Amino acid sequence: MREKELAAFLQKYKGRPLKLMEVCGTHTSALYRTGLRQLLSDNITLVPGPGCPVCVTPTSYIDKLVEFAFTSGNKVLTFGDMLAVPGSKMSLAEARDQGGAADFFYAPEDVLEKAKEQPDTTFILAAVGFETTAPVWATVIKTAADRQIKNIKFLTALKTMPQALAFLCSQGKIDGFLCPGHVAVITGSEPFQKLAEEFSETMVIGGFSQAQLLRAMVRLVLESSKEQNGLWNEYPSVVKRSGNPVAQKIVDDIFEAGDAVWRGIGRLPDSGMYIKEKYKNFDAGSRGLNEDRIPPGCLCSRIVLGEAQPIQCPHFGKRCTPEHPVGACMVSSEGTCCITYRNR
Repeated sequence: MREKELAAFLQKYKGRPLKLMEVCGTHTSALYRTGLRQLLSDNITLVPGPGCPVCVTPTSYIDKLVEFAFTSGNKVLTFGDMLAVPGSKMSLAEARDQGGAADFFYAPEDVLEKAKEQPDTTFILAAVGFETTAPVWATVIKTAADRQIKNIKFLTALKTMPQALAFLCSQGKIDGFLCPGHVAVITGSEPFQKLAEEFSETMVIGGFSQAQLLRAMVRLVLESSKEQNGLWNEYPSVVKRSGNPVAQKIVDDIFEAGDAVWRGIGRLPDSGMYIKEKYKNFDAGSRGLNEDRIPPGCLCSRIVLGEAQPIQCPHFGKRCTPEHPVGACMVSSEGTCCITYRNR
């Protein structure tokens, strides 16, 4: 089928009502950017998932970073969007305004040289992400160890997607999943195949261009409407069954699995990645950051599960904007509320 025919199918679909989830925040953005979300039939409800690492990070993690920022001799460094994520009392940006030592970096590896130049400062790096960015963090930790750079520590909030997807599948509220393409590049398609088989779910791995998204969405609607269970890889040019073995090896060398708390879900066994004993001197105390205080009225914990849409939140576009976020989903470029706000 040509692209026009694929688009027409999604627009004119009159089969059984479907509730589908795009797990990845980048997919959420791409679906708006390409116009595909806007043309979907009324019989297709597309909801976001927990695929934004900033959005599912508990407030206790932000609070710990803020504490480090106010501790003499430390400097907290993070990607720019993490600066604005609200903690239970303040964000890192607010801490910086009050004299705390916090700033952003463009690439984590840049801090290696900075640490050598400023040996009297302990740099605390906010290591947040999924399987996609874990190899980068693992490489930086390994390099710091090899170069014997001792004034860098990492506060990790790294998570793995299969456990979150298993939780969503167990709820039985979603008819089909558009699986995260970037994660699948690293993990391969096999983990998603196992989930589809275990929970009798419909899952499709998709890319991010208009053509790739069209094929993935049409496949997802077709198979979900027929209640066909299984995994379809519509991103075969980069997603292989076994994934990226080089990236997997460096991650396995540095990190080990442990329980982690996800906003909206709670504790998921073995869904976190923590620095192994061999490299424990680089860990800033990542385990046990479990408390998650949601601001009154904020619907972030429901939005990341596809149980609510941003426009249903009483704060959306009023108290909560990208410039003044109330909840984490309004901060990141992968956050559903931020994407929705900018595409109104």
